[in-house]
Amino acid sequence: MTLMKRLLGASAVLALSAVAALADPAIIYDVGGKNDKSFNEAAFNGAQKWAAETGGTFKELEMQNEAQREQALRQLAEAGANPIVMTGFAFGDTLNAVAPDYPDTKFAIIDMVVDQPNVKSVVFTEDQGSYLAGVMAGMASKSGVVGFIGGMDIPLIRRFGCGYAQGVKAVKPDATVILNMTGTDGSAWNNPVKGAEIAKSQMSQKADVIFAAAGGTGVGVLQAAADGGILSVGVDSNQNYMHPGQVLTSMVKRVDNAVYEAFKEGADLKPGVNVMDLAAGGVDVAMDDNNAKLVTPEMTAAVDDAKAKIISGELKVHDYMSDNTCPAGQF
Repeated sequence: MTLMKRLLGASAVLALSAVAALADPAIIYDVGGKNDKSFNEAAFNGAQKWAAETGGTFKELEMQNEAQREQALRQLAEAGANPIVMTGFAFGDTLNAVAPDYPDTKFAIIDMVVDQPNVKSVVFTEDQGSYLAGVMAGMASKSGVVGFIGGMDIPLIRRFGCGYAQGVKAVKPDATVILNMTGTDGSAWNNPVKGAEIAKSQMSQKADVIFAAAGGTGVGVLQAAADGGILSVGVDSNQNYMHPGQVLTSMVKRVDNAVYEAFKEGADLKPGVNVMDLAAGGVDVAMDDNNAKLVTPEMTAAVDDAKAKIISGELKVHDYMSDNTCPAGQF
């Protein structure tokens, strides 16, 4: 039995992989697990990249329920893991309470700002990347109706939806954007069956491009879209490969880079807030061989133009999290 398994105790149900000395970095994935093909998997890929480049090893935990957050953080800190990276806004309150108890341990949190002297907070401008995806969706749509399916109904996910709607309407002002969320708790990230059901409902309303920002739930959305002969937009990781020729693009968040950089900094991780925006390469739309036939020269030109204007400041994409309204519709 490994040290970490003993620490977790026989009653714990945390899925744990630990093959390291006490000074190794660690990552805790949110509900949905590291194989969600989206947000958590991007984080895992960053950790794997660090391990491949350095020959180092790291600890990893997969959350099974909300109650395990504090237990996981404290046990990894007690075991000497440094730094400890966690994926997702839902760790915010727990980290804020736990970090002061371990002043010599560095923590990094993705998608939430925690103001503690030993915490690095990494946030992304999802609105900017989603705007680009919206431009592509609006240009690709033949019906003039596109869909957005979010995971947990929180301002962060509505930021995706609002930016997407703005991009759609920038190129097709009369377009209709249908918005649905899949839930109000952590289960919303890991329900592909429900995602598929909502996608079919949107298709019945003539949606012919659907953007899924719902973690593992989005796998069902992309599958339903492919089965229904319409286009989809992936999220976080590049999901173009999942249905080649049917995923228009993926709005990528470089969560992998955030984890990689945190692991690379190690115990010297610099606290503070790191904003990974479009200019910093933190968000983008994925272009590769899997979607090459779907992307017209006009789309590429429109995306490049929007990128340049966003980066220069000429184009301001509305940030739903700073103002809970959306100029492109009711979100």
